[in-house]
Amino acid sequence: MNQDILLQLQNASVSYGGVKALDGIDIALDEGEIIALVGPNGAGKSTILKAIFGLVPLDGGKFCWHGQQVLPRPHEMVRRGATFVPQGRRVFSRLTVEENLETGGFVVADKQELRRRMKEMMEFFPVLGRKRRVKSGTLSGGEQQMLALARGLMTDPKALLLDEPSLGLAPKIVKEVFAKIKEINEKHKTAIMVVEHNIKSLLDIASRGYVLDKGKIIARDTSQYLLESDILERVFMGK
Repeated sequence: MNQDILLQLQNASVSYGGVKALDGIDIALDEGEIIALVGPNGAGKSTILKAIFGLVPLDGGKFCWHGQQVLPRPHEMVRRGATFVPQGRRVFSRLTVEENLETGGFVVADKQELRRRMKEMMEFFPVLGRKRRVKSGTLSGGEQQMLALARGLMTDPKALLLDEPSLGLAPKIVKEVFAKIKEINEKHKTAIMVVEHNIKSLLDIASRGYVLDKGKIIARDTSQYLLESDILERVFMGK
């Protein structure tokens, strides 16, 4: 067993109403790395994140955390050190930025430690510090995405699962979001698995990637190789 492997799915399958969304998937996330999950719509990318976090059950195969087989359930995965940030910038719109961060740290029992983490997040994302008492529903799309990331980091996770972090954002904001994802990885040594349609931006910061199609992994390699090969063109153009 590789001691650097943080989590992995082995021969994992997931079905929705009898239709296989994942079919015999083998995937691993090492300590402190960023990996990319890319592929066309319906390839199974988001389902991988949900299976890891325990939001959808496995039909077959197994999930391991630090080499030990476990049955993933969302609240237990949070306590183990995983955070899932779903697509769509799901913030609590009627709560302030501060209150959103506080909800993100619900597992932190020590109030002093909770305040320290909130302060750290508002320093890490300066726009959130400036708007700490603003209702999050009034923030721009980019600011809400920063808040979703910051809220996910309140548990000081070992693994961060991001589903389409750039969805619906302007190109300039997309660049800022990916710069922050890279900074999170470097500063906190957080392992990050990202599902993203903005493939070039993602592969620029990821060390390696998995290419999916129709619930199967059809390629896995370094980000540089995936960018330079024709595999992405063949998958997305159906060649």
